[in-house]
Amino acid sequence: MQYKNLGRTGLKVSILCLGTMQMGWTASEADSRKILNAAFEAGVNFIDTADVYSTWSPGNPGGVAETIIGKWLKADAVHRDQVILATKVRGRMGSGPNDEGLSRTHILNAIEASLRRLQTDYIDLYQTHWPDEHTPLEETLSALDFLVRQGKVRYIGCSNYPAWQLVHALWVSDRASLARFDCLQPHYNLLHRAEFERELRAVCRAFGLGVIPYSPLAGGFLTGKYRRGAPAGISQRQDRALKYFTDQNWALLDLLDAIAVGRGATVSQIALAWMLQDEIITSPIIGPRTLEQLRDNLASVDLKLTEDELRQLNQASEWR
Repeated sequence: MQYKNLGRTGLKVSILCLGTMQMGWTASEADSRKILNAAFEAGVNFIDTADVYSTWSPGNPGGVAETIIGKWLKADAVHRDQVILATKVRGRMGSGPNDEGLSRTHILNAIEASLRRLQTDYIDLYQTHWPDEHTPLEETLSALDFLVRQGKVRYIGCSNYPAWQLVHALWVSDRASLARFDCLQPHYNLLHRAEFERELRAVCRAFGLGVIPYSPLAGGFLTGKYRRGAPAGISQRQDRALKYFTDQNWALLDLLDAIAVGRGATVSQIALAWMLQDEIITSPIIGPRTLEQLRDNLASVDLKLTEDELRQLNQASEWR
C-alpha cells in the first residue's frame, strides 16, 4: 500500500479509502467484518462512513455502518491509532426539528452519537455531508472548531459542496480564525467528471485540500457488470447505475475492456488506476461488498497506465 498526505496536512492516509455505505445494507455484518480485516491487513488505514448509513433501506435506522465499525475496532483488537476514521454529519437522524442539518445543536448531538457507535473518543476526519442552506456557515464552522479544540475531532472536511460555497467556507475560517476544511469528498469518476473538474479541482489545488472522491466506479458501471443490450438485472443498487446507460458511456466501456485485456487487468482496476494517477486525488473511496471485490480494487494500486492509455480514456470521457 502507498500513502499520501491528506491535502496540506501532515496526516498520511492510504491511497485507497474503504467506504462503508454497503455495510449493514448490501453486505452483512459478518461480511463487513471480513472486509474490514482484509483491507486493514493490506495496508488500508483510511475508513469512511456516515451517521446516516443506511437510512434509505427499509428497517435501517441509520448508524448501522458506524456501529459495525465500532464493534470491529473493539472485538478485532485493532489499534485505534493505526486507523484514520472519517465520518459525516448532516442527514436526518431522528424525528425532531433539530435532528438534521448543520446547526451547532445538531452537530454537537451528532458527534456524541457517532462516538458512541464507533466506540472511540475522537474522529480523525469529521465531514459535513452536504451543505445546509438554513444554517449560516459561521455557525457550522464555529461548532466544528469547538470540536477540534476539544480534541473530539482532528481534521474537518466537506462533501458535495459547490466551488463557491467551499471558497466561502475557507474565507469564513480564515477571517474568524476557525478550523478550516482540509478535505473535499466529491462525486467523481470517468463518467462524472464535470462537477469536479469545472471549478472544484482548481479550488482544491489552490488551497491545498485533500480530495477523496466517492463512487469512483460509478455505481458498478465501471466494473463491467452491466453490458449494452443485456438485461440490467435486479439489485438494491441498480438504480444508481441506470443513468449511465448512454451510447457515449457504452463506448467508453468498450475502451476500458480493450485496455483491461491488454494489461491483464479488470475494467474496475483500469478505472481506479486512471484516478490514482491524477496527482490532485488523494484517495478514492471504494465500496466492496465482498472480499473478491476488495482484492480486485486493491490490485489497482500497482497498475500504472501509459500516457497513451490515459489520453484515450480522457478523450473518450471528455465533457467539455
